[in-house]
Amino acid sequence: MLTKAPKGTKDILPEASPKWRYVEEKFREVCRRYGLEEIRTPIFEHTELFQRGVGDTTDIVQKEMYIFEDHAGRSISLKPEGTAGVVRSYIENKIYAGTKPAKVYYETPCFRYERPQAGRLREFHQFGVEVFGASSMMADAEVITLAMDFLKSVGVGGLELRINSIGCPECRSNYRKALQDYLRPHFDELCEDCKGRFERNPMRIIDCKVPRCGEIAKDAPRMLDYLCEDCSSSFEELKSNLKASGVEFTVDPGIVRGLDYYTKTAFEIVTNTIGAQGTVCGGGRYDNLVEELDGPATPGIGFGLGIERLLIVMEATGAYLPDAEKTDVFIAFIGDAAKAEAQKLARKLRNEGLRVMLDVAERNVKGQFKYSDRVNSRFTATIGDDELASGCVSLKNMETGEQKLVSEVDIPSVVRG
Repeated sequence: MLTKAPKGTKDILPEASPKWRYVEEKFREVCRRYGLEEIRTPIFEHTELFQRGVGDTTDIVQKEMYIFEDHAGRSISLKPEGTAGVVRSYIENKIYAGTKPAKVYYETPCFRYERPQAGRLREFHQFGVEVFGASSMMADAEVITLAMDFLKSVGVGGLELRINSIGCPECRSNYRKALQDYLRPHFDELCEDCKGRFERNPMRIIDCKVPRCGEIAKDAPRMLDYLCEDCSSSFEELKSNLKASGVEFTVDPGIVRGLDYYTKTAFEIVTNTIGAQGTVCGGGRYDNLVEELDGPATPGIGFGLGIERLLIVMEATGAYLPDAEKTDVFIAFIGDAAKAEAQKLARKLRNEGLRVMLDVAERNVKGQFKYSDRVNSRFTATIGDDELASGCVSLKNMETGEQKLVSEVDIPSVVRG
């Protein structure tokens, strides 16, 4: 067991790291262009934060959180999602006293105890965006547009934006009664989870993945028919703002999202490029969450995007993902004097920004050349007695096979072409 990773976790090996760095850099760049700043929050929080924030009626809180007591007997949970921790930080650090809206992004590991499957691990990683302090639907449209722009920037095709409004507590109260009245005659046919949701949060039944529950829910009343005047007006404004931004969308009354804190806007971005449609991003508005966590009344809007699932989609659709980075220059040496010179040269070239390697195992020349091939070198520089005497190195282009003597000061320009 000591040499086996816990179930539902996965090492990110060196050959995969360039792919992660690539999408991370793309995400940061898109967020930068939209004027967002990065925030980093702890990997664990007090359990109550998620019970109150995510909602104690959700599957996440009821079944999936990693909860433990610390040495002082406090209940601590590994974060199951990113938003609640950011809201806690927003309140604790009085970010609300600064410029509004506050616009942040993050990359974070999250933890949920569920059956591991492709793209859904017990430890997974999430990109997220949160915007606090803007009640205008322009904020919703901008957050959605950012998500679309990011996915397009990494080559995910076949994107479809689906939007819905799940109203506010006022209009949801009327909808809840209508939904329960519809579902009551079918109660015994519902799965056990949905039977529990019937009283606590019947809207979640619409989102159930059990086929029988889906069949029952397909003719259920929809929230859009029960929106109050303010929520209805906001939804129309959202559509207008998306059209103004040139973003196409489909209204999908079946989107309810799995977290209790959402109000008004709920959205998902799906792709059909891997055969079956799959959600790659989801989010929505949460106008009451900051206040529910004892902060000042503050509207909010955001999204979360799973990195593992994104990479699966990109690989399946042939989107560009970089291979392991090549070594710019490998320096082979013959003899102790050449070894000293090789170490000196390696540091000079690294300070020039080049990726440079030596064989620190000190194999013979033949072994060094084999190592140069294994580390994917673009150029191999050889230093022996003749090179030391001339003040040059023998530099070989590993792609073309061309080899020539080059002075040390000229190596960077030759390598960069």
